[in-house]
Amino acid sequence: MSSEERKPASVYGVGTEPDPRFSLANERTALAWLRTGLAMVGGGVALTTLGTLADTAALLDAIAALACLAGGALAVGALVSWRRAERALRLREPLPPPAALPVLVVGVAVIGVTMAVYAVVTAFR
Repeated sequence: MSSEERKPASVYGVGTEPDPRFSLANERTALAWLRTGLAMVGGGVALTTLGTLADTAALLDAIAALACLAGGALAVGALVSWRRAERALRLREPLPPPAALPVLVVGVAVIGVTMAVYAVVTAFR
C-alpha cells in the first residue's frame, strides 16, 4: 500500500516513511493515553454507581462527570498527539511536546484532592 492510499492522508501523505520502530512507539504511546482516558471514564462510572448505592451528595456525581469528560477529552487528545508526532516523524522534525500531560496532571490532582477532602468531611460528620 502506497502512502497516498493510507488514511489519514494529512499524516501519511507528507514526508517519507520513518523507521517502523518509531511509528510503532508513537502508536503505543497513543494507546497508553487512550487507556488512561478509558480508566478515567470507568472511574467516573464507578463513582456514580457508588454514589447511587450510598445515596451520597451530588458532589460525587459532579466529580464523576468531570472524570468522564476528562477521559473523553484525553482520548481525543491521544489522537491529536499521535497525528502531530507521526507527521513530525515523517517530516524529520523535532517531536512536539505532550500537550495533554500538564492538563492531565492538574485534573487528576484536583480530583484527588477533592475526593480526599470529601472523604475527610464525610468521615467526621
